Amino acid sequence: MERFFKLKQNGTDVRTEIIAGITTFMTMAYILAVNPNMLSAAGIDPTAALIATCLSAFVGTLCMALMANYPFALAPGMGLNAYFAYTVCGKMGYDWRVALAAVAVEGLIFIVLSLTNVREAIFNAIPSTLKKGVSAGIGLFIAFIGLQGAHLVVANSSTLVSYVDFKNNFRTQGICAVLALIGLFITIILYVKKYRASILIGIISTWILGMLSQFIGLYKVDVKAGFYSLYPRLAMTDFSKFGKTFGQVFKADFSGVSIANFVVVLFAFLFVDMFDTIGTLVGVATKAKMLDENEKLPRIKFALLADAIATLIGAIFGTSTTTTYVESSAGVGAGARTGLSSIVTGFLFLLAIFFAPVFTAIPGFATAPALIFVGFLMVMSVMDIDFEDITEAVPAYLCFLAMPLMYSISEGIAIGVISYVIINVCCGNHKKVTPLMYVLALMFICKYIFI
Repeated sequence: MERFFKLKQNGTDVRTEIIAGITTFMTMAYILAVNPNMLSAAGIDPTAALIATCLSAFVGTLCMALMANYPFALAPGMGLNAYFAYTVCGKMGYDWRVALAAVAVEGLIFIVLSLTNVREAIFNAIPSTLKKGVSAGIGLFIAFIGLQGAHLVVANSSTLVSYVDFKNNFRTQGICAVLALIGLFITIILYVKKYRASILIGIISTWILGMLSQFIGLYKVDVKAGFYSLYPRLAMTDFSKFGKTFGQVFKADFSGVSIANFVVVLFAFLFVDMFDTIGTLVGVATKAKMLDENEKLPRIKFALLADAIATLIGAIFGTSTTTTYVESSAGVGAGARTGLSSIVTGFLFLLAIFFAPVFTAIPGFATAPALIFVGFLMVMSVMDIDFEDITEAVPAYLCFLAMPLMYSISEGIAIGVISYVIINVCCGNHKKVTPLMYVLALMFICKYIFI
């Protein structure tokens, strides 16, 4: 392991990598419940979707570990699975096999782009200041996700979001918010005291407190409102259901599907996945200090290729686009620096096929402390931004402001790139804007106009 993963060279050890790998998995485990539920709306069997989710995460994460030696985990992406189920198969009325075909073609295109250095060139073209803005934006984004998972932040018709009503919903939303805050304090205190497993301990301790709350009646199970039992249950998976999705991409019926509409669907998958992946790699790698002196990520070609291969294989298994997960930052926050942590995460996804009900019982409020605290660690990257230079600072600011408010990494990158080009060109700094940045800005503008 030392020779292959270069643990000492990366300032880590086996114990740290294992703990970090488990931490990453536990922050991502929600996808085991969410993805099958979403894809079932497209007509895919939930059990088959669960198996496909686990297998695509396992294969994709192992590809990342073995090809690039990075602590990044992959799984079917949130947002893209919603677009797959509710827009392509729902609003547009396409059969889910056609949607899988679009994902598969996207994967093939990404493989070509990764081998021809196009995606690598895009990554390297992003200015250093924007890279730091992306990292901070992802920090705010995952913290916002954590606040929602904790039920500390809830929807509000007047202000869009608000804080939880502790008085009227204490036994559901309220107690979840309280437990998440307790878990957050546990995580912070242990981190300050330099416990390596502080983030993982925070997740597990919050979950245990939740089960105790359910036992004594503080937490009320309300399935209709989305508050399920916190007790893990043992049940075996029906593996025969996997045949309902495996290889079905090759049986897609394109009769009645116009080429123009299919291209639009394909481009939407392609565009969001490309910049979500690049944004995640930029943000997490910046936090882990993996970028070299030229602000480039070594072995990025292999990381992008692993992501592309995972997308293609995921479509064959029967799930929406598989992509690099922002929750990988939780593992990085726990000390992950090599692919060994990804190996651990990947095998846990494989194990989850057999014990999925155990892992899907992990509530959102238990993983919320990890996301909120890791968000803080990532936001610290703004300290390296030169706020005296407005032409550099404002695009970075708009980038990390947009990500949580628009609920999208790719939208944050788009706003950052467009503003960077416009501000610098109009202020006479056009020489520092690379040709590829002009191309990216134009692409983003066209996306807003035509897509």
